[in-house]
Parts: sequence; C-alpha cells; structure tokens
Amino acid sequence: MMTMSMSKTVCVYCGSSSRVDDKFKQMAQDVGAALAKAGYRVVYGGGQVGLMGLVASSALDAGGEVVGIIPDHLDEREQRHEGLTELHVVSSMHERKAMMAERADIFLILPGGLGTMDEFFEIVTWRQLGLHNKPIIVYNFDGYWENLKLLLNTICAEGFMKPEHQKHYRILDTFTDIMSDIEGTVPTTERFKEELI
Repeated sequence: MMTMSMSKTVCVYCGSSSRVDDKFKQMAQDVGAALAKAGYRVVYGGGQVGLMGLVASSALDAGGEVVGIIPDHLDEREQRHEGLTELHVVSSMHERKAMMAERADIFLILPGGLGTMDEFFEIVTWRQLGLHNKPIIVYNFDGYWENLKLLLNTICAEGFMKPEHQKHYRILDTFTDIMSDIEGTVPTTERFKEELI
C-alpha cells in the first residue's frame, strides 16, 4: 500500500441510493478496486450506502486508502463507514465539500442523483471562478450522463457559459480513458482557495 504522502487522491462523487440497477453497483465496485490497485487514495462522502459505500468498500478490499467526510446531520441517513482509513465528521455540507476539494488532486463523477449533480456543478463553478485548477472527469458509464452533455452544450450555445469553460471538465465513456487521465495528473500542493467562496 502506498503511503498517504505518495499517492494521488481521487475525490469520487456518486449516488447514495441502493435502489439502482446492478450494473451501476458493479461499476462502483470496479472503480473502487481499480483506483486502489493503481495506488490512488480515495476521498468521498463517508457513507456506506449506495454506490458511495461500494466504491469505498471495494477500494479498501483491494488494499487502498479511503478518506470519508460526512456531515453529522447525514450520519444516520448515509450511515458512516466505520472501516475507513480516515473518517471525519463535520458540521455542515459546506465544510464537507470544502474538505473534500482541499484533499483532492482529481475529481471523478460517477452516476448519481441530485446530490452528485450539485457536487459536479459546484466544483466546475469553483474552477471557473479560479478557486482551483484540478481536473474534473465525468464517467459517462453506459451513457448515463448523455443528457448532462446536452444540457452543458445548450448552456454554452445560448451564451450562458464561455466555450473555454467547457475545457474545465471532461466527459469520458470508458474507464480506461479515465485511468489514463488520472495517471497524467500531477499531484497538487496548492491550497484550495476556500477562503474565496
């Protein structure tokens, strides 16, 4: 296992629902295991339910390090994962998001619901505003995020986003491409500029 100071940290955003097709559950397990086997640390929302729990458990089972950050008001709903390398219980969603962003070298968005979309749009907006310069990758597993691609293209076409801001994120269809992107990312020592939010 790589030490905490050596490996890149991938912040994973994904769904907390377990009421999804088994293909999504298998995808989450595959992603968690692949990240750990490649020597990447995972930081995520700290729960053990839904895809987020599967990513964490699979990464741990594969010998990886997983850092969870969960707000105390979601502790019952998302059921904190007790087997993590680190678990931080914080007081608010804002503190959770800022702490996850601070620790990340790369952001990886898997299929999810409104919470995942909130996290994606916020981290892209923070990059647009210059609060960080970290890669943002969306895993378009089985075409799940096709409508998101359409929405983002429409936002740009109608003038609500500059074309150059579309370069702040990549929407990729295969996990092979995602791993190549992560491999090419240099770990950052730059502090996340949360004070500007």
